[in-house]
Amino acid sequence: MYEQMPALNLPAFDTKVTSRDGKLVIFDPIRRKYVALTPEEWVRQHFIQYLISCRAYPSDLLANEINLQLHGTTKRCDSIVYDTCLAPLMILEYKAPHVTIKREVFDQISRYNAALRVKYLTVSNGLTHYCCMIDYASSSYRFLSDIPFYSELSRLS
Repeated sequence: MYEQMPALNLPAFDTKVTSRDGKLVIFDPIRRKYVALTPEEWVRQHFIQYLISCRAYPSDLLANEINLQLHGTTKRCDSIVYDTCLAPLMILEYKAPHVTIKREVFDQISRYNAALRVKYLTVSNGLTHYCCMIDYASSSYRFLSDIPFYSELSRLS
């Protein structure tokens, strides 16, 4: 059963996990459907709930599994946060808890950002979370000490 999923460094929430065709699935309230329960999906659902319940991100400004075109190929962002004008504001990349977050993960999310040019990149394996803010004017970035509240996203500089 899903009790075998690892404990995360995120608040617990009331998950909706069931079995379909012999496989575990978890309800994704953003996509409004059940999806395969993998370790990465476990992290995504916990992180999304954390953003909504602890950081006041509007659920209607979040999207999961968004396709984008990059150098003639289709890539898929794990999650995107939009601003109130529906412009992409943050890309989120999730890894399974056993995956160590290394430079390659940031290289991956940076490639996605070549197409979207968001202000924030966030990576989590459910145990460790990183958020960096991009300053395009100075071609630099800085890591934030915590995941910002949604209301802070437009004010941080």
